[in-house]
Amino acid sequence: MASHLIDSCIFCKIIKGEIPCFKVVETDLSYAFLDISPLAEGHTLIIPKYHSERLDEVPDQYLVDILPLAKKIALSTGHANYNLLQNNGKKAFQHVPHFHLHLIPKPNLEDGMIFREEDVARKVERPKDELAKTLEKMKEALSKL
Repeated sequence: MASHLIDSCIFCKIIKGEIPCFKVVETDLSYAFLDISPLAEGHTLIIPKYHSERLDEVPDQYLVDILPLAKKIALSTGHANYNLLQNNGKKAFQHVPHFHLHLIPKPNLEDGMIFREEDVARKVERPKDELAKTLEKMKEALSKL
């Protein structure tokens, strides 16, 4: 397993036990620990035991392990409301370059992720022809994968 981890990554160091954490659960392929700056009680980071920066770089066997683990962690928080967040790249606000999911409980309106009215109002409906072009472009790319 260690052959897929790198020495310069803080999350890889956590997996290897070189940096302490509040480990929630571990499988052969995944590792979950509490965020040290949580947005809510139970805010957990879930990572593959494989170093890759973005979702599209993670081998499928690790992804198959991570989502059921996220489901169990969500249930363990005791909150029916939660966000599952994943950022890819600096422009998308990814701060640690190791693929990870944030499971963030939403126990009330003040804790957890907060979306402001202006963020929601910023959404603009796109013309149908623009959506059709986007769809065709994506379908063509998908057919080559």
